[in-house]
Amino acid sequence: MRVIIAGGGSVGRFIAEELHALGHDVTIIDNDRDVVAQAKRGAEQTGVHWYEGDACEIPALAVVGMADADCVAAVTGDDEDNLVISLLSKQEFGVPRVVARVNNPKNEWMFNEVWGVDVSVSTPHLLTALVEEAVTVGSFIRLLPFEGGRARLADGRLAEGTPVDGKTIENLGVPRDATVVAVLRKDRLIVPRGDTMLRAGDEVIVLVTSESEDAVKELLTGVAAEQP
Repeated sequence: MRVIIAGGGSVGRFIAEELHALGHDVTIIDNDRDVVAQAKRGAEQTGVHWYEGDACEIPALAVVGMADADCVAAVTGDDEDNLVISLLSKQEFGVPRVVARVNNPKNEWMFNEVWGVDVSVSTPHLLTALVEEAVTVGSFIRLLPFEGGRARLADGRLAEGTPVDGKTIENLGVPRDATVVAVLRKDRLIVPRGDTMLRAGDEVIVLVTSESEDAVKELLTGVAAEQP
């Protein structure tokens, strides 16, 4: 897979080196001359290609081969730049998958398909969800959005007395546009099947749509969603 990463900071470099180690062809584009020059000196060790240029400009993206990219990750420290990069990647070059970093959680609502973003990652929101999940039993926590928020991963932590205790997944009545993707039980990962039985204390990772989220939440927690 050919990956182009916009932003040569610590996040961009880490992602690039990890992806290269997995066998992918990775190029980083950054507009800081000193950062690029220093990185190029160690490029033989990392195997990552570097290019000095402004990823918000079409000519620079064309030079790095954006038209041939399978995936673009816009991970600069500026949300406005990440949105522009995402939009150009999708609309001008037709990149199949665009992932964008959200620096300011208040801007997350803009990171959607309108701006060419397939997946947005807001570290503050993700950390908040993980902390809440760690201390809250009988809760339903949103973890990671996909497709501009139309789908998301969520974590349902089953409390004592949950209505699904002892039920198999095939008998839960999960909506057609939702699915159970994993069950965590006492530090053990269970790949769910139809006959997998849920127990109080399980963490149930589900993929839900906006339409099915409330139904799945009520199913796992026994608490109906509040009506607007």
